[in-house]
Amino acid sequence: MATLKSSSDRNSGAVPGVQNGEDFKVQVFSSSSELLEKLHDKWSGKQKPYPAMYSSIFGGIILDPEMMVIPIDDHMVHRGHGVFDTAIILDGFIYELDVHLARFLRSASKAKITSSFSQSTLRSILIQLAAASLCRKGTLRYWLSAGPGDFLLSPAGCPAPAFYAVVIDEDFSQCKEGVKVITSTIPMKSPLFATMKNVNYLPNVLSKMEAEEKGAFASIWVDDEGHIAEGPNVNVAFITPEKELVLPFFDSILSGCTAMRLLELAPKLVELGHLKSVKTANLTMEEAKGASEMMYVGSTLPILPIIVWDDKPIGDGNVGKLTMELSDLLWEDMVAGPETLRVPVPYA
Repeated sequence: MATLKSSSDRNSGAVPGVQNGEDFKVQVFSSSSELLEKLHDKWSGKQKPYPAMYSSIFGGIILDPEMMVIPIDDHMVHRGHGVFDTAIILDGFIYELDVHLARFLRSASKAKITSSFSQSTLRSILIQLAAASLCRKGTLRYWLSAGPGDFLLSPAGCPAPAFYAVVIDEDFSQCKEGVKVITSTIPMKSPLFATMKNVNYLPNVLSKMEAEEKGAFASIWVDDEGHIAEGPNVNVAFITPEKELVLPFFDSILSGCTAMRLLELAPKLVELGHLKSVKTANLTMEEAKGASEMMYVGSTLPILPIIVWDDKPIGDGNVGKLTMELSDLLWEDMVAGPETLRVPVPYA
């Protein structure tokens, strides 16, 4: 009889009792208490990476990681019928929560999912979740799905949509070191799916894996017309030799909340004479690779300098001065920006 191996054995690539032809005994849990005991053993003595979760299925906030689960028949799980978004918790404040929630509900509308909660109720749930987590620095991720019901293609058998959210205790800071990127060969999403933040991220995953296999941090998508699009889960921006900040148009890619905020803040550098202009425009591969500076733009970065693309340096191959000035603008906005963008978390 084969014996069950530890998770570390499984993660090493060994499949117990299968590769060598031995019988593999599957454990049967005869009661919920027996299963919970097994789950408790798994988490015993470990630091909880997810201090709190909300589930509309349970109707409340969960602090026990053993119970942070989603039904297998949720339409988001087996059909990818769901949307999500993310907000940052920094120094006890949630950054741009209302902006992210507005995009979240726009994505839900495109996915034909109607939230059972209003935007203000979702906001209240997420603030209470952050407070219950006691997390002062991390990410707040949340999903809206068509809900559980059955395993059919149509969501008609799903009685009600489901809302899930989790707090992830996560450290992050300004990115000051440059990274390498490649041009992705994985087909990018069509505009309908690229402009809604849905859970169908397989192209994004494969694009990221392709880059890592080639020793790069991530990748850049180029659309069918030869214009620069975006990264696998970030926007991309360029400083031209004429000192113009240029981001690709958002008509066929996701309009990142951080990228939109960058466009609002960057004119400060125009006023100081450091930048000539700030704009969105189509950029060809040749124009983009001729940039003086290049960067990823995303919530947890907020800016990540890019210094090499397809094994060729961007500009002089060093982190650009204007890139870091823009990074400082965004970071200061996250840390001590306007009250309208920084929602305080009422910790007990």
